[in-house]
Amino acid sequence: MATKSSIEWTEMTWNPVTGCTKVSQGCKNCYANRMALRLKAMGASRYKYGFTPTIHDDLVALPKKWRKPRTIFVNSMSDLFHEDIPVSFIKRIFATMAECPQHTFQVLTKRSKRLRELGPILSWPSNVWMGVSVENSDVVFRIDDLASVPASVRFLSCEPLIGPLENLPLANIHWVIVGGESGPGSRPMHSQWVESIQTQCEEAEVSFFFKQWGGVRKHRTGRTLNGRIFDEMPPLAAFNMPSTELVQIAV
Repeated sequence: MATKSSIEWTEMTWNPVTGCTKVSQGCKNCYANRMALRLKAMGASRYKYGFTPTIHDDLVALPKKWRKPRTIFVNSMSDLFHEDIPVSFIKRIFATMAECPQHTFQVLTKRSKRLRELGPILSWPSNVWMGVSVENSDVVFRIDDLASVPASVRFLSCEPLIGPLENLPLANIHWVIVGGESGPGSRPMHSQWVESIQTQCEEAEVSFFFKQWGGVRKHRTGRTLNGRIFDEMPPLAAFNMPSTELVQIAV
């Protein structure tokens, strides 16, 4: 199951796992949860269990069929590091990514402690970008966990941004995405929170991407910050590392 994505910072989504459970305040109005339940009601076979974590073995090797290089968001409808996902399956996903050097894979998790635990036994090819969600100051610890893994690109998704984030530890981070919550019940995001993060990124020479202001009708609020669109991506130098610098462990 792969689809062309409307997410501004990627091209496609690949979901060998669907479903998740809520772990922090950023999960409160989870768009994937709403979508999964809607798909279940429509009779979509891959969502017959709703938002219960579900493995799709037949999709593990799907990216190997795509010859044209693509930027792929891995598990937009789940969390690869969910506690119900076996380590053996996570290794298979990483193996597929390693075997598809033509693509760039973006993996995002809220379960940074498990990421840190498994980091040493996973292969980390240069085409795998690893990120953590940081929605408010309560979960800043995820950044330290992220910094412990040898991904060539490490990034933060501050979306939905529901609180200020001052003095972010950006020394080992290459890219920061910021966005407001959208859809029913969306919580407000204050402009000073966004401006602070943009300034911190500028001072630390970290690429900054402003995704959206959000709201119930996000198309009306747009993605312009102080009259400018910020759509910076990680510099090529960050992830074109020599293979000898990568941690490669057999799976």
